[in-house]
Amino acid sequence: MNQAPTLQLAQKLIQRPSISPDDQGCQTLLTSILAQAGFQITPLPFADTQNFWATHGEGEPVLLFAGHTDVVPTGDESLWQYPPFSAHIEGDRLYGRGSADMKGSVASMTIAAQKFVTENPNHRGTLAFLITSDEEDSGEHGTKKVVQWLQEKGQKVNYCVLGEPSCQKKLGDVIKNGRRGSIIAYLRILGEQGHVAYPHLAENPIHRAQGFLQTLIAHRWDNGNAYFPPTSLQITNIHAGDGSTNVIPGVLDVQFNLRYSSELTAEEIQQTVEKFLQAHQLKYEIKWHLSGEPFFTPQGEFIEVLQKAVQKITGIQPKLDTGGGTSDGRFIAKMGTQVVEFGPISELIHKVNEWTSCFDLLQLEAVYQEIMTQLLVGKNDDERI
Repeated sequence: MNQAPTLQLAQKLIQRPSISPDDQGCQTLLTSILAQAGFQITPLPFADTQNFWATHGEGEPVLLFAGHTDVVPTGDESLWQYPPFSAHIEGDRLYGRGSADMKGSVASMTIAAQKFVTENPNHRGTLAFLITSDEEDSGEHGTKKVVQWLQEKGQKVNYCVLGEPSCQKKLGDVIKNGRRGSIIAYLRILGEQGHVAYPHLAENPIHRAQGFLQTLIAHRWDNGNAYFPPTSLQITNIHAGDGSTNVIPGVLDVQFNLRYSSELTAEEIQQTVEKFLQAHQLKYEIKWHLSGEPFFTPQGEFIEVLQKAVQKITGIQPKLDTGGGTSDGRFIAKMGTQVVEFGPISELIHKVNEWTSCFDLLQLEAVYQEIMTQLLVGKNDDERI
């Protein structure tokens, strides 16, 4: 069966078991296609991570398409209907790890760019790609490092489309125009170890922590705003003791994560938690890891271009949303770039039997090409929109 180029490319990418951060040759495949289309390719390997920056044209506006070639592990492969790296197509479904997150959309944007520059070799501005193999793992040597490299070069990026799976029920129903911040606390509450028969000679940190944990859970951090839902906190891990039944533990380790809106700063969160700890008179040690600050792209020309492109191709008027986890958009937004995410349905990402719709990938290709056309062809706003 003669498959469309986007589906052929998606299959080839899925067949490479590129568990983060091992690229397994995915980027070589992509850069080969882009180079043949006239893109200037700059490989940017950092540590164990493969990245590349590719450009076609020059000057502003700079329209960036960004994504990742790495995937999460498959889990128990015996539970998969088809082998997770077989890229099996059954009807309209393309099965495989990474089909939705996000090799399908990487394939769609690559073929869209190939077609666009063939039809518009002298387009205005710059069409760029930033692809990493370290989005699903630590992210330390991926987009974060490439953005630092771009900033050192003084490279401006006006607009960015991330191919992350953004849609909920149908392709076109959601564009993500921001993400909440994420901060993780590693808290150790200190007590005094002792024998359970002599509690007056020990101090149980589990008992001492109860009031603090209730305060932490019950606290309403904010009410969100027009762009972000309220800040939420989840305790993700609690551990104390070594398994002994007759020993009062000396320490209690607690991990918790906050996904926070633009109503708060990381510093305000840290100060509030410290205030609670001190109010409950706890002895403690705490370390923080800021995964990403909130970012948001307001309604304007870029959002309007995306909404019109999505509606033109899918017939659906997309809503704007900032929910979900973090993405590499948090790094790109630091350049002053307007960042949005638009990609396949997110329902099956990271799950057994991950699949995406073949028809959706072809529509996604058309949406991406329409965005390129609207922003990089024409001399004025009336011609572009």
